[in-house]
Amino acid sequence: EASWEEALDIAAKGLVKIRDEKGVKALAGFGSAKGSNEEAYLFQKLVRTGFGSNNVDHCTRLCHASSVAALFEGLSSGAVSAPFSAAMDAEVIIVIGANPTVNHPVAATFIKNAVKQNGAKLFVMDPRRQTLSRHATKHLQFKPGSDVAMLNAMINTIITEGLTDDQYIAGYTEGFEDLKEKIKEFTPEKMEAICGIPAQTLREVARTYARAKSSIIFWGMGISQHVHGTDNARCLIALALITGQVGRPGTGLHPLRGQNNVQGASDAGLIPMFLPDYQPVGRDDLRGSFEKLWQQDLDPVRGLTVVEIMNAIHAGEITGMYIEGENPAMSDPDLQHARQALAMLDHLVVQDLFVTETAFHADVILPASAFAEKDGSFTNTDRRVQLARQVIKPPGDARQDLWIIQEIGKRMGLPWNYAGPGEVFTEMAELMPSLKNITWERLVREGAVTYPVDAPDQPGNEIIFTTGFPTASGRGKIVPAKVIPPDEIPDAEYPMVLSTGRVLEHWHTGSMTRRAQVLDQIEPEAVAFMSPKDMHKKKLVPGDFIRLETRRGAVEVKVRSDRDVPENMVFMPFCYAEAAANLLTNPALDPFGKIPEFKFCAARAERAEMRDAAE
Repeated sequence: EASWEEALDIAAKGLVKIRDEKGVKALAGFGSAKGSNEEAYLFQKLVRTGFGSNNVDHCTRLCHASSVAALFEGLSSGAVSAPFSAAMDAEVIIVIGANPTVNHPVAATFIKNAVKQNGAKLFVMDPRRQTLSRHATKHLQFKPGSDVAMLNAMINTIITEGLTDDQYIAGYTEGFEDLKEKIKEFTPEKMEAICGIPAQTLREVARTYARAKSSIIFWGMGISQHVHGTDNARCLIALALITGQVGRPGTGLHPLRGQNNVQGASDAGLIPMFLPDYQPVGRDDLRGSFEKLWQQDLDPVRGLTVVEIMNAIHAGEITGMYIEGENPAMSDPDLQHARQALAMLDHLVVQDLFVTETAFHADVILPASAFAEKDGSFTNTDRRVQLARQVIKPPGDARQDLWIIQEIGKRMGLPWNYAGPGEVFTEMAELMPSLKNITWERLVREGAVTYPVDAPDQPGNEIIFTTGFPTASGRGKIVPAKVIPPDEIPDAEYPMVLSTGRVLEHWHTGSMTRRAQVLDQIEPEAVAFMSPKDMHKKKLVPGDFIRLETRRGAVEVKVRSDRDVPENMVFMPFCYAEAAANLLTNPALDPFGKIPEFKFCAARAERAEMRDAAE
């Protein structure tokens, strides 16, 4: 135990010592997508000005990094083009690589209502069936890892059958001729063998999507968490651009964000290659405005991502870290590797609500505050900047995150004296074009404003890309994608596919929800889900313990029968510390988004040896 002054002094001194003795690249920071915009902004500013490098990242690297990479490449914007309420204006809705009723229940309600009330046609595309499948016109249960083959077959159909919007393509896109040439080989008949969906079904879905007056695509981490995640997203962007299904009511591209502030934290600059508002660190003209306002030269070299930071610790290049509201000891792929890295650090500062698995490795733990315990703004999946107000005090001697970050900054030599989140937001708005015409006073007055905003007295634009794209040419770039297999294919030794995700009751690493008594009573113990047929083959009954093993590790976990899981697959939530799924997952990275392949690795499952009753 220590006083706040003592803890802050030790935390900052350890970081300063490493910075001054080993160099600025020996430090790194992880920020939080559950904190406010102001906290995210101040944290990345601390790393860039106090640490002296761009080694700052957060959980979007493990969620939607490849989606953002593809969206930036094609549209120069990582934001959704329409809110999830746009489903109510859509004739056709595609949900791919997402399970909204579990992960995005509010969005799922709009999708279900669009089907029930408006007669929208819903196509769910996922290797696993789900609750939303019952509302769908069709569920395309494709083979895991074959997304590009399936989507390219749809693109091939749309182009070869003349279902493209030629006027839109001519006015708002570039790269179509290249796509038209490269897509020829991806006929539905050829792709059927790869993705497992009948050619006729692929053609029907493609025709329905293209011919509808308004079609919208929602996707989740089943698209992004692959070594070919960026290619998956490129295909979705191409589908929308060649059919003109973007920029109008009921159309668009919507990567569903999960964390309450993953959009805002990304906008605010918790990304190693971008300053706030996705301004590349290497662009001298863009970096200059930050250097002028912050009165300091900034590193023009991109920093390391989450997984790269862990590798750099093993290599002895990074020896100190400041982790605010993240739990890499549970969320990183190949957890053994990540936990070893945390244990190797000379100095680790962890700022969180609870003593998490990551905090066990810390030299200093700083007790922070939850969203209801502070004022600040949060940007949701719809680009809606919302003001949250403090309704209760932090418990015990816990303090506001913004205050803690600022105190560390002061002790690292930064001349900071922000009176509160309003002053931080005002500085953000000065540097971030997306916040133009949104002031702190307006947020206080209106409660929520969706960006972009055309004028101080105008409402925000829920639908964007109505007259083109924020690219240099004003056009959306179509990028063809090749079929690339997953990094690790099932074989005789590891014949099954392991996929990971969430359950409705528990969030991410469970550091909060597993402390909620009601939720933990509903889902109290670690489980893996398997098809009834596979369980029958292995002579398993629900509740049996299985040993689930990959090339990286093994866990013993109870098995549950689930008809939604296809044969030869095991699905496992990653929220259980006692059987951590990420001990098994493959850290192989998408070359563009630098995101790990959480959704696919080779595994084997067998009955665990009977335990001694005395244990």
